[in-house]
Amino acid sequence: MKSISTDELNQKVDAGDELHIIDVREKDEVAAGMIPGARHIPLGELPERTGELDSSKEYYVVCQAGGRSAKAAEYLESNGFHSVNVDGGMSSWRGVTVYG
Repeated sequence: MKSISTDELNQKVDAGDELHIIDVREKDEVAAGMIPGARHIPLGELPERTGELDSSKEYYVVCQAGGRSAKAAEYLESNGFHSVNVDGGMSSWRGVTVYG
């Protein structure tokens, strides 16, 4: 499984790269802030929501610390998607966050 640090991902966000980020945290965690442009799909909903994803795109998967996102990235990979785990998760994120 591929992985990326939060600092590396933040550089891509700051550069304006076209990114596809999935935040697999729970609703109450996401309320505390998420990466701009990220799509919220809680880990438990991922199997039923993969139809919303495009297998030709690469997805950066983030959670709070990196454990759930690793499981999600592994699940996506096993189902034909390209995924990258965000090491350290939101607890390591030093970039801009949005609140929803």
